[in-house]
Amino acid sequence: MSGHSFGLTRASASTAKPRSEMTLDEIAKIEEEEFSTGPLSVLTQSVKNNTQVLINCRNNKKLLGRVKAFDRHCNMVLENVKEMWTEVPRTGKGKKGKAVNKDRFISKMFLRGDSVILVLRNPLATAAGK
Repeated sequence: MSGHSFGLTRASASTAKPRSEMTLDEIAKIEEEEFSTGPLSVLTQSVKNNTQVLINCRNNKKLLGRVKAFDRHCNMVLENVKEMWTEVPRTGKGKKGKAVNKDRFISKMFLRGDSVILVLRNPLATAAGK
């Protein structure tokens, strides 16, 4: 079960205290814990260590870059991004040609969180033992 089901957080699930009844300090403490141990820890570690992440997007494109900032909606500011996708060109007779891998470099970008499907640590850096 997610930490935000029914407006309750993991830390407050035992006391069943809704977020609306918490103080700002309590909310900040819980959010800090969730950012360091929950699913968003992948982005937190990327920002702290300046490591690359691979992001799968809804438009069937993949982004490999460094996260400079993010929020809980997965909106991100990215640097040194390589955008990768596959195109299938059409031949003159309406048939599909051979798939072609394409990519481009983007030095700085803002990625809106609703287009994010999956975020992974750079698989090659992880395999190398970093």
